[in-house]
Amino acid sequence: MIKHQVIFLTGSIVFALLAIFSTSSLMAAQQMSKPSPDCAFTTLDGVPIQSLHAFQGEVVYVDFWASWCPPCVKSFPFLNQLEHEFKAQGLRVIGVNLDEKKADAQEFLDKNPVEFDIVADQTKQCAKDFEVIAMPSSYLIDRQGNIRYVHQGFRQGETDKLRLMVEQFLTEKP
Repeated sequence: MIKHQVIFLTGSIVFALLAIFSTSSLMAAQQMSKPSPDCAFTTLDGVPIQSLHAFQGEVVYVDFWASWCPPCVKSFPFLNQLEHEFKAQGLRVIGVNLDEKKADAQEFLDKNPVEFDIVADQTKQCAKDFEVIAMPSSYLIDRQGNIRYVHQGFRQGETDKLRLMVEQFLTEKP
């Protein structure tokens, strides 16, 4: 009897772990189609700039990041590469900084140069509107202004899929 209980308990634990890992991987990347929020961005110095809806007609890769985020350091070379490869085809990469202190963001950027737009979300309203729950969090927005793909975190093995998603949205007809 005890042997059967142990086997049942072990099987239950395995099932629970599989459910957790399956759910977490589903939450790490998600396809959808919903209108993107129209965020009001500023420069790191607080100067207002174009809102997100001003980029309608382009595919926009919005990446929320902060200086204290180790995966963000690893994502920046990939984001630079996307900007370089696909800008002429209509991709706009926007890094949205969520640091409390401008100096922290600037120090990070001094160590990790970027070739894409950097904006600040000083009120954190944009992060709330996008429902950011992890760092970094990336949102692919199609030419019509709809969020079509959400990705949380950054791992090297996921760059091929992200690149394919960007290519797919760039080739879609409006």
